[in-house]
Amino acid sequence: MAEKNGTDEMELPRFISAHEVAQRAGVSRSAVSRTFTHGASVSPATREKVLRAAEELGYQVNDLARGLLANRSQLIGMIASDAETPFRSQQIAALSRLLIESGRVPVLITTDQTEAGRASHATLLRYRAEATIILSGMPSKAFVDLAQRNGQPLIAVGRSEVGPDHIRINNALAAETAVDLFAARGMRRIGLVTSAVGSPNLVEREEAYTRKARDLGLEVHVERAERTNYDGGTLAASLLLTKERKIEGVFCVNDLMAFGLMDYARDMLGLSIPADLSVIGLDDVPQARWGAYRLTTFQQNAERQAREILQVLEQRLKEPTAAPIVSQLDLPLVVRETVRPLPGKKPEPSKGNEAE
Repeated sequence: MAEKNGTDEMELPRFISAHEVAQRAGVSRSAVSRTFTHGASVSPATREKVLRAAEELGYQVNDLARGLLANRSQLIGMIASDAETPFRSQQIAALSRLLIESGRVPVLITTDQTEAGRASHATLLRYRAEATIILSGMPSKAFVDLAQRNGQPLIAVGRSEVGPDHIRINNALAAETAVDLFAARGMRRIGLVTSAVGSPNLVEREEAYTRKARDLGLEVHVERAERTNYDGGTLAASLLLTKERKIEGVFCVNDLMAFGLMDYARDMLGLSIPADLSVIGLDDVPQARWGAYRLTTFQQNAERQAREILQVLEQRLKEPTAAPIVSQLDLPLVVRETVRPLPGKKPEPSKGNEAE
């Protein structure tokens, strides 16, 4: 605390200014600006003096002020729910790293269905983010409409609104492949474990799975938990895996639910996986490789997805009025040890995490 004019006031934090650098270096203020502007003309001697003075003072360029002057904030918003879950954390980390490497500033807004969560989305508009990447099915269509009315580019991952650029996941192919795997092994009673969240990705997986199962004449049962997490998997397992149903194979809409289902099936019901029950997940999070699970799953590659998002972002910022960009990513199957082998065949060797 510092005393000033007879009253105690908080000392405000301050940053070293370009003017102070100019004084230390013995050059003009404009010379400092040119030194830190890519492509600007400045003599080698002046540049050396400015850089030395800046280092001694600890000066950092005010990119926020520069962005406001140029009407380019360099801020890129990321909206995501369940940021603590394994795949989402990988997704956020991979995308943040690529954005920083490209000279941009990622801003993460975590979201939920509360009023506070919905209001936080508008922050990205008020701070003039150059674009927003929606990594979650949570943000409402109202936010998408508001952003588009404000002219903010949007890249939606795993959604289906008209207008934004899209990175779509081939959920249908993954779900249908899971049914085919079960059917090829002679299973007639299969299940799906999902949640009541109702995001586009989850809806697509459920619809494709149940449609394919019925086309093949299989008996299919669906159980929904409140959340798409480990506890949701255990709850869904307790409802799905009854003696009356005699479920033979289960597709879980993500790996976390698969882990919960597997632990419940083995620990509470005494089932052997895959001898009594085959299980397939989706995401291929690091824990899927752990010895406790060795889960057969469909791989969402966070690094590959981040590269695709950045490519779409670059294209959109170069061509702001171009037609919406739509990119679709497949989900390779990673075979491990939770699906029983084909009749008359030995168990397939684990392929670990080799699929790309």
